[in-house]
Amino acid sequence: MTEQLDHLNPDQPYPLEGITVVDFSRVLAGPTCGRMLADAGARVIKVERPDTGDDTRLMGPFAQDGSSEYYRFANLGKESICLDLKDPDDRAFVKQVIARADVVVENFRPGVMARLGLDPAELVEEFPHLVVCSVSGFGQYGPLHQEAAYDTVIQAISGMMDGTGEPDRGPTRVGTSIADILGGIFGYCGVVTALCARERTGRGSTVDISMLDATFSVMEQSLMEALGTGERPTRIGNRHPSMAPFDTFDCQDQPIAICCGNDHLFGILAKTLDLPGLSDDPRFSSNVDRTDNQAELKDELQAKLRTEPAETWHQRLQDAGIPSSLVLNIDDTRKLGQIKARGMVKQVGGFDVPGSPMKWGTWNSMGTMLPSPALGEHSDRLRAEFGAATAR
Repeated sequence: MTEQLDHLNPDQPYPLEGITVVDFSRVLAGPTCGRMLADAGARVIKVERPDTGDDTRLMGPFAQDGSSEYYRFANLGKESICLDLKDPDDRAFVKQVIARADVVVENFRPGVMARLGLDPAELVEEFPHLVVCSVSGFGQYGPLHQEAAYDTVIQAISGMMDGTGEPDRGPTRVGTSIADILGGIFGYCGVVTALCARERTGRGSTVDISMLDATFSVMEQSLMEALGTGERPTRIGNRHPSMAPFDTFDCQDQPIAICCGNDHLFGILAKTLDLPGLSDDPRFSSNVDRTDNQAELKDELQAKLRTEPAETWHQRLQDAGIPSSLVLNIDDTRKLGQIKARGMVKQVGGFDVPGSPMKWGTWNSMGTMLPSPALGEHSDRLRAEFGAATAR
């Protein structure tokens, strides 16, 4: 409990204090990387277009004051300055900011930064200490690198969409912008790794993050089949391809997830459900047998589970040590005591927002407590700080 109180104390120091980030990104993938850096204590200066700013400022859902929740979630803890990167004076000013920064994050289509006079490789050559992270749909090279991409496009091409859903229905988008978020997470990983290398060598680096690479890389079960066995994966719904029972099951009122990863747990499950004959059935005697006969096993289990409410079964399974959970709506999940204890919902600037999932034993793990900025909120102060002759 002492450690919890310490690292969730907003007055504790953050691990990336002293790191300055210039964030040119917009929408979700790049801003997620910047938000994670801010959560770790970095100073993140977000460069936005005059008048309109980040596209997500005009995307819902909207809070009662008219502000965008989409923008807020991805841009907590940042400072906003409005700059026209096609204007020579603004471009010269942003170079002054970059010269004093540690990290640049951008998610323009490949080539755009170069056309603006801010080519990532040239920035690292000019400022050898700099880490420049480029997050794009397909990366900075390869036959598709100039193709436009949004999250759903990447879900479609990566195999994730085709691998999601029930076998008798069509491909299904994962219920969040997972490709964007993975691009942001891998961007954060790439930046922090490059900063560690800079600490050792004194040299910065470009970081090239492809949303396709990131999404493809997490398709581990499907890749085991496609790469390892040469078989073409198919959709299998909620069940696990190589463990059973490892699925969602209907109860009297709502579904429950039950996961038995070995024979020992299956024996306990059979006893807990008062179905002792299952563990002696040759169709279910080993995990391989159970996986081969998963449909028959599911029928046997659901026939029993449908006799009582899910919460009743969940309590019995928990008492027996069987990994299980009710299938919750996110509105229920956010109210869990576990979520609250871990600081995964916090109030910043008068709004409830997601907390940081990164927990350090030594450092502050609350994440940033600074609200997302109004458009150009810090323009005058930043211009004064970084040497512009006049504020606009």
